[in-house]
Amino acid sequence: MIHTQKIRELHLTHGTSESRAPFISAASGLVKVNNLLYVVADDEHHLGVFSAGDALPGELVRLFDGTLPDKSKKRKAQKPDLETLLLLPTFAGHPHGALLAMGSGSKPNRDTGVVLGLDATGNVNSAPKLIDLGLLYDAIRANVNDLNIEGAVIAAGQLMLFQRGNKGAVNALIACELDSFIDDLAANNVPRWRAPPVVRAVALGDIDGVPLCFTDATALPDGNLLFTAVAENIDNSFDDGTCGGSAIGLLDANGNVKAIQRLDHPYKVEGVAATMHVDGIHLLLVTDADDAGQAAWLLSAVLKQMGPA
Repeated sequence: MIHTQKIRELHLTHGTSESRAPFISAASGLVKVNNLLYVVADDEHHLGVFSAGDALPGELVRLFDGTLPDKSKKRKAQKPDLETLLLLPTFAGHPHGALLAMGSGSKPNRDTGVVLGLDATGNVNSAPKLIDLGLLYDAIRANVNDLNIEGAVIAAGQLMLFQRGNKGAVNALIACELDSFIDDLAANNVPRWRAPPVVRAVALGDIDGVPLCFTDATALPDGNLLFTAVAENIDNSFDDGTCGGSAIGLLDANGNVKAIQRLDHPYKVEGVAATMHVDGIHLLLVTDADDAGQAAWLLSAVLKQMGPA
């Protein structure tokens, strides 16, 4: 098993509305830029920004106008469901790169992305720009049942999307054209694929009969893709279920599982950032509490060696 260590809860200087507690609860994606940790939550209109070097409360960057309802069912129905956070390379208008948050695509109102430009220090330096992902997602829906994009990486010159399965749908690695996607963003066009995305089904095994399903991923310097997965007892992309445990694994660029190992506690891990060190791969992980009254955790772990899948 992989040993995890609690670093801190994701507390904020203030809540995302007057009625919300001052913390992120449903953390769903993580990107580390220099000494900053960017955390997206699937039930908020904001991005959390935390220091990686201390435990001070985080700040908020607004992504969408308006306020989401407090009641759980209404909030779930209206939320943009941002499940993916990705660091984009430099492109026209963004000489220091940009962050891209992506909706899951699991409902029509979840087909929106947000681009935020970064400055040389890694701080956000632009207003949020909303991106219509509908054309991209429609092309994937032609090949994938119950769409639910939970992670994305840039590897081998492609944009790799991670489809989260459930008890009724399979996991998939979806390879897409990166250049055309970046060109569309730079030209302020609605992104669309010039060539059909390549979809590869990926089986990750299970925990007590509940399938492990992708929740996030990051690209490693050696070409492998490191992913997180959870065993959540659900049969659709909308509802929440009991989490029986989480795992971390490695894929090659073709979607072949090279290694997978469970975490020592049944956290619902939904975001990961990785850095390579002499003693192994150092991970930062964020969790989804599945309870608006509980704060998400920032965890750490070190992968020294992983056995074959």
